[in-house]
Amino acid sequence: MKEKCGGGPMTVKEIEAKSVLTKSNLPVSDYSVNPYGGCAHACKYCYASFMKRFTGHTEPWGEFVDVKRWPAIRHPERYAGKELFIGSVTDPYQPLEETYGRTRALLEQMQGSGCKISIATKSDLVLRDLDLIKTFPNARVSWSINTLDEDFRKEMDEAASIERRLAAMKAFHDAGVRTTCFISPIFPGITDVPAIIRRAKAQCNLVWLENLNLRGSYKAVILDYIKEKHPGLLPLYQAIYQQNDRAYWATLDEEVREFTAAEGLTYVRDDDSMNRPFEAPPIVVNFFFHEEIKKSAKREVAKNA
Repeated sequence: MKEKCGGGPMTVKEIEAKSVLTKSNLPVSDYSVNPYGGCAHACKYCYASFMKRFTGHTEPWGEFVDVKRWPAIRHPERYAGKELFIGSVTDPYQPLEETYGRTRALLEQMQGSGCKISIATKSDLVLRDLDLIKTFPNARVSWSINTLDEDFRKEMDEAASIERRLAAMKAFHDAGVRTTCFISPIFPGITDVPAIIRRAKAQCNLVWLENLNLRGSYKAVILDYIKEKHPGLLPLYQAIYQQNDRAYWATLDEEVREFTAAEGLTYVRDDDSMNRPFEAPPIVVNFFFHEEIKKSAKREVAKNA
């Protein structure tokens, strides 16, 4: 079925899934939960585009979405204390959620189970479910914000504007829900990390920093974009992504460390387990070298700042 969604026509198909809960191999959650397959936000740098090969779709990434239907979750109380990461390879609040409501259905099925939830999105549609999300213990919602430049944002994705994301973040934070500003992916020479932290620090509990990690089919897409739009940065991108030079990330690590110290913010690397009172300033966590992270006892510690 073709539907109009975001920037153009979208192939939408309802599919039957055995379960929507998948055991996670991520160090930050017990289960990955993705109510949709594919994503209408069509981010040019989307790491999850590798999922296309499991779907049977021939359409380009960003032009198809599978809407999942799953059996009722039996005995949801079995997941008490477990961490559910909602949106690991799709945005659970992409535009089709307004029509199909699969993310809300999941939350309603898990409400009262005692599970913990962490939601990743680029949408403000999540505001619809604020009252429901508040009922989960230690709920956290994160918004990806890697620029304050709306023109650059439009070139990279078809999601909600940066201001809408920030407004949604503020609404959740004001309501007492822990929020994360996910500065990802950081585009070398383009993403202004200090400016984003300054803009978001009063309305989030945690700031995650993640590098742009180019691999797969979108590596050429991004390098071609840099060559066309930011030719002065091309030597830097070639050094990082063709010669594996990590000097840029090491330098940025030190710059952010100095910046956060001047701002009175705690800065750590590869570990977001530190607990802070809700009203405390956010902790800034560097995940530039996330590929080095091993699954460990981190799963057993509280994830929220």
